[in-house]
Amino acid sequence: MLGELKLWLIKNEEETNPVYGKAPSERTIEELIKTSLVICDKHSGPTSHQITAWIKDIFKVKKAGHVGTLDPSVTGVLPVALANATKAMPVLMGLDKEYVGVMHLHKKVPEELLRNTALKFVGKIKQLPPVKSAVARKIREKEIYFFDLLELQEKNALFRVGCEAGTYIRKLVHDTGLTLQVGAHLTELRRTGVGSFAEDQAHSLIEIKDAYEFWKEGDEEKLRRILIPIEYAILHVKRIFVKDSAINSICYGSPVFPGGITRIQEGIKRGEIIAVYSLKEELVALGIAKLTSKEMFEAKKGMGVRTDRVFIEKNTYPK
Repeated sequence: MLGELKLWLIKNEEETNPVYGKAPSERTIEELIKTSLVICDKHSGPTSHQITAWIKDIFKVKKAGHVGTLDPSVTGVLPVALANATKAMPVLMGLDKEYVGVMHLHKKVPEELLRNTALKFVGKIKQLPPVKSAVARKIREKEIYFFDLLELQEKNALFRVGCEAGTYIRKLVHDTGLTLQVGAHLTELRRTGVGSFAEDQAHSLIEIKDAYEFWKEGDEEKLRRILIPIEYAILHVKRIFVKDSAINSICYGSPVFPGGITRIQEGIKRGEIIAVYSLKEELVALGIAKLTSKEMFEAKKGMGVRTDRVFIEKNTYPK
């Protein structure tokens, strides 16, 4: 079963025809380029949009999109979706983030005081986005999962923070300085994680470009390690599996009907975005659940999922 251990409702025992479709691990490099993400280790200087444009040029695809914008001076994990994988952006944009950074305090403070002050920001906080931000300046509630002091040297504090998407770390540091009544600003920041993507999966632009050129010369091993099929990038999204016979109709925009479903992940709620997979573990579509997991399992008719974004090509499976 794709991904980590989950609780499943088995609606039908069904086998897949090996003639049609293809497991993500069996795709050619050309197919992977159209259906994958790359995790770039962004360097300081360019904008996230520039990095994305360069990756788009490397792979010669018409579309590419990045997950979570980094300021030009910030380095680290920047997932970039290629071609057809950009359709998954709605379920990638809200992923939690992790950072390591350096906070410069304007006056020396005791380590214990700084540590305890950082702890006050763990949980729900309210932030007003900076003047130079891409969103409307209104107070937003965000969650800080941890805010750890790693090291304090003179007035420079090395910290690690885990937070909800859309949290401004520069503002968090500024507010920490205000609470300490000494002032503080951010001097360095590196993003070390986006959702389940960690910095050990990230590759520099040079590594990505080199891997592409190696593939062009006949060695695909490096590029295959860099390209992450979209199926393995959205394991946080609840999912259902469907029969071969249901797939082509879904590709033409048909809803997912209960009779075409084989397995249902528990915990699906009405109205949430879920993923529809083939029995070969291909991402067929993203859709809106019209029934809960239990209702889908028990239903004989009606609409189980309203199809929203289709990933698999039409007529990959027979009518």
